[in-house]
Amino acid sequence: MLGIFLDTEANGLNYKKHKLIEIAFRILDMETGEEKDRYESIVFQTFDDWQFSDLDSLQINGFTWEEVSYGKKSETAAQEIQQIFLRNKIQRGQAVFICQNPSFDRAFFAQIVDPDVQEKLLWPYHWLDLASMFWAESMQKAKIETGLLPWQTGFSKDKIAVAYELPGEEKPHRAMNGVNHLIVCYEAVVGFPKKVLSNL
Repeated sequence: MLGIFLDTEANGLNYKKHKLIEIAFRILDMETGEEKDRYESIVFQTFDDWQFSDLDSLQINGFTWEEVSYGKKSETAAQEIQQIFLRNKIQRGQAVFICQNPSFDRAFFAQIVDPDVQEKLLWPYHWLDLASMFWAESMQKAKIETGLLPWQTGFSKDKIAVAYELPGEEKPHRAMNGVNHLIVCYEAVVGFPKKVLSNL
């Protein structure tokens, strides 16, 4: 089983109004934690679309129009992603997406790879989220009185990192920084059952 640890950055939170401006993912073996592939790209958007940017979002991710204006066309990024998925035999039943916030990432991912194309290529339709994993783990610990309830600690990725005494995500909020931090948090909460020291 492979895990596609994925993060996106956009120029706002509303996928109907805003646009994907960066995507990154790492494909890992879910038993060993071994990396199979990785990808990251800034995605070009028109200046007209950029004009609709939410300034709060841009303050968090630090993107400028100049950076986005040199990004790859979405068609190019989509083609590169399809090639990587084909090379790694990414198909449903053999891989899952894992995100901090799949309701956000899946919607913006669909801007460059249409859901009908994803379906035709039999890509995974399971998008798992870190918060639910942490929630389940915390509830199990609370049952035997060895941990706090998830709403007592908070269950954002940053709060999960604090709960496990992990470093915070590197700033600014860029997609590959998010992916790397997601993997660190995932390993603390869930882990890779057959990971050995040579894979660290």
